[in-house]
Amino acid sequence: MSKTSTTNTWQKLSFSLFMLCLFCSFSEPSLEEDKHRITGYAQGTSYQITYYSPLPSIRKESIDSLLAGIDSSMSIYKPYSLISQFNNSEKGISIDADFRKVIEKSLQIAQETEGLFDVTVGPLVEAWGFGHEAITHYPDSLEIAAIKKCIGYTKLKLKGNFLHKARPCVKIDVNGIAQGYSVDKVANYLVEKGIKSFIVEIGGELRIHGKKKDGSAMKIGIEGPAENNDEPIIRHVVALSQGAITTSGNYRKFKQNGSKKISHLIDPRTGFPLDNELISVTLYAENAITADGYDNAVMAMSLTDALNFVTKRPSLEAYIIYHDQQGNVRDTMTNGFKQFLVEEDKGYR
Repeated sequence: MSKTSTTNTWQKLSFSLFMLCLFCSFSEPSLEEDKHRITGYAQGTSYQITYYSPLPSIRKESIDSLLAGIDSSMSIYKPYSLISQFNNSEKGISIDADFRKVIEKSLQIAQETEGLFDVTVGPLVEAWGFGHEAITHYPDSLEIAAIKKCIGYTKLKLKGNFLHKARPCVKIDVNGIAQGYSVDKVANYLVEKGIKSFIVEIGGELRIHGKKKDGSAMKIGIEGPAENNDEPIIRHVVALSQGAITTSGNYRKFKQNGSKKISHLIDPRTGFPLDNELISVTLYAENAITADGYDNAVMAMSLTDALNFVTKRPSLEAYIIYHDQQGNVRDTMTNGFKQFLVEEDKGYR
């Protein structure tokens, strides 16, 4: 599955993105002395880096350059990018190291989720009106069948640095996972520069490393709809000193067709929007590319399948918001995720 929008290159398309609010305020001014923040705009969204160091040793220009390099490889909005070259090619092209790592992870997750995550799904998302061009009608089953001839991760083959496509019409969009990769690349850059404590956030995807100067863990607020489906609220706060948190959801982005809501979540296997009970999935993983890739796929599962899938993978933990059979907003989480809750939130059941 992928991400896009008319104005946001890397915004989630098949799954809307929740901003995870950072709670990093302190009561003592002395604790702020070594705290530095870099903010900016890249890949069609905002980013924020908070790190702790005696001196402001990280330059914004270096971060922007790193992210621009990823854009030149994998942005479908750059006509010169490698991904655009691949999409316009007959049989495929040679790709760079960044692109290769994202494709390798994408194919792994696609196989493991039996195609629920698929970087070739973009044309279906466009057909349902969630791409960067307006549509005049919703596709029927015959139109979907025609588009599906060009859909499917098995139509991709990675041999060394050469990415092959089975048919010229196969196109890919890695926005459903590449933002997580971007977060990891920035995080790894900070580690290389000797930064031992930081939070990297790009478009709501987070990577946490180390603790605050006072020895406490970083606190992250997780947003979701209120019980009455009104404006979103912070439903829980977690405390982490290592790992990544990403969220996918569907309650922010949909189309109305009469009385029916058309979700922007598209099942690559059927070609039609999903109609399951999940509202959002927040995943914890060791790194952001893993959490970002799997949250898309888990969001497409039923509640039971989602919990079973995550529980079988010790490297993942999940917090899930869903509709019960009466249409009420409910939530649940894995036992491991519950351990991340701040102390005053431990009463969760």
